Amino acid sequence: MKKFLTITVIILVLLGAAGYAVWHFGTNIASEKIIEKVESTIDDENLEEVKSYIANDSKVQEILSEAATTNPDTLPFQTKEEATRVLIKKVGVNRLLDIQEQAQNGSISKDEVLSEIEGKLSEDEISALKYVLYKELNK
Repeated sequence: MKKFLTITVIILVLLGAAGYAVWHFGTNIASEKIIEKVESTIDDENLEEVKSYIANDSKVQEILSEAATTNPDTLPFQTKEEATRVLIKKVGVNRLLDIQEQAQNGSISKDEVLSEIEGKLSEDEISALKYVLYKELNK
């Protein structure tokens, strides 16, 4: 009986470790795929359009000026890969892809997207996203 319990505990620990590894590496793989997809869909013409939109949107300019004064050492993450992982964990891959599709179709407004994302992230995570955006735009 003692041997059976020992084997059962060992199997449960191994299954738990395997589950954690799949979850951890799965989110890493998913974040890399999302970044690759976004980078592949943005060519030079689209990039200029995005930069023009950013330059002409006062709300985005406000976000960028706020991010410029942020101390990165106090943020929960500082890279686009880490930001993608957090978004995948908090929002989910399927919902992120739905939002992307709806945004391309024009069936969701930026305010709806912002309110949904803000509802799922903490203030520190939102500040970190703003910082990552600022950092990526000023490369």
